[in-house]
Amino acid sequence: MNGKHLFEYAVIRVVPRVEREEFMNVGVILFCKKEKFLQVKFNIDEQRLCAFAKDIDCTELKEHIQSIQRICLGEKAGGPIAQLDIASRFRWLTATRSTIVQPSKVHPGFCANAAETLDRLFGELVL
Repeated sequence: MNGKHLFEYAVIRVVPRVEREEFMNVGVILFCKKEKFLQVKFNIDEQRLCAFAKDIDCTELKEHIQSIQRICLGEKAGGPIAQLDIASRFRWLTATRSTIVQPSKVHPGFCANAAETLDRLFGELVL
C-alpha cells in the first residue's frame, strides 16, 4: 500500500418520498485526510429526476446540493458548518438524516489520488 491513502466517501441521494426509501444517486462526496481533500461531484439529470419524482423542485434541489459543495470547499457562503475543520465538515455532511437529500453510509478505501478516485466513483455510481 505504499503511496496509498485512506479515503472515505458517501453517495448523495435524492429521496423524494422518504417513507418509500426509493432514491436516485446524484453525487459523491469524498474525504481524504492525508491529502486534505474534501470535494463533492454531482449531476442532476432533470429529465430522469422528473420521471422518477414528478413533483420535485429541481431548482431547490440544485441549491441544496450547491450548499454541500460550499461546505466542502470551506467557503464563507457555506455558513458556520463550512468554517469547521475538514474532517468535521465531512462528518456533518454524511450524518444520517431523513430529508429529500441524504448521504449513503460512509465507505472506506485506499487511493493514490483522491481527485481521480472521486472521478472514478462518480462515473461508477452516478452517471
